[in-house]
Amino acid sequence: MGIMPDTWIREMAETKGMIEPFVEKQQRQGVISYGLSSYGYDARVADEFKIFTNVDNAIVDPKEFDDSSFVDRKVDVCIIPPNSFALARTVEYFRIPRDVLVICLGKSTYARCGLIVNVTPLEPEWEGHVTLEISNTTPLPAKVYANEGLCQFLFLKGDSVCETSYADKSGKYMGQKGVTLPRL
Repeated sequence: MGIMPDTWIREMAETKGMIEPFVEKQQRQGVISYGLSSYGYDARVADEFKIFTNVDNAIVDPKEFDDSSFVDRKVDVCIIPPNSFALARTVEYFRIPRDVLVICLGKSTYARCGLIVNVTPLEPEWEGHVTLEISNTTPLPAKVYANEGLCQFLFLKGDSVCETSYADKSGKYMGQKGVTLPRL
């Protein structure tokens, strides 16, 4: 299994719609960088956020998720409270090839501020907006800038095509749009 270079990522984005919208070169002027890099793609966070709150003493239960666990915000700058958590989504819509697994890592700019980005792997033939989990590990409020880079996706091509893809098993997060909450 090898990591795929910029030339492959560009070709797959342009001919197969693997990333839409696709930004050909890294954008940096006055923003946290996003776009195509040498061995990955730096994705942007959209302006839709679900910020976790404990105002109503809700319990986070993945089997019975309670909407009162968070507040919705559509903003250019999201403030994540100290030692708290938010859900967001990528601007980009991804379509993963059948012989590829995608891993996501947070950008160093945010990591150096105590913000950790978590995303489970994007499985072969999964598609949708990626729901991003952002943890503020600091004792201070932290800013996240919408429409700027938040994380980098790395594309790992398998030595052969998988027997069963995410599409084959009708995965519960297939084709998700917007920030998607836990499903059972």
